[in-house]
Amino acid sequence: MILQMFNTTLCYIRRGESYLMMHRIKKDGDVNQGKWIGVGGKFENGESPEECLLREVEEETGLTLSDYRFRGIVTFVNDGWGTEYMHLFTAETREEELKECEEGILRWVPEAEIDALPQWEGDKIFFKLIREEAPFFSLKLCYENDILKKAVLNGRDLTI
Repeated sequence: MILQMFNTTLCYIRRGESYLMMHRIKKDGDVNQGKWIGVGGKFENGESPEECLLREVEEETGLTLSDYRFRGIVTFVNDGWGTEYMHLFTAETREEELKECEEGILRWVPEAEIDALPQWEGDKIFFKLIREEAPFFSLKLCYENDILKKAVLNGRDLTI
């Protein structure tokens, strides 16, 4: 079995005290099934991280981002799906109207409620870094059977 390496984007869009989150419940075979995540997706051929970000956000939400920040690179390693290099962004918006998304349900979630949502354990780590305004970072997350086994931030092991 040949496992692939691929690039993706993920963006946490803030409006006031809430973040736009997607409950991934609509797509069969979705690796994120049942989880709450930001918005984003896989690079298309020849895209830069910023081009992928803008396209994916518009496709999934209908929002047009004009102000965003590149926050870090997250390397996901999983024995079942290969290696993913996720380019992590944040953005701000005042827009409220969202289009219906084919991949999940979009909802503005108050920041105080996000930690209680079903999420990947590693997502909680990088979302915390975002909220703490950490400088640009590299985070490696190693999963076995969907269980986080190792996290490495800027070359240093984190205690899990």
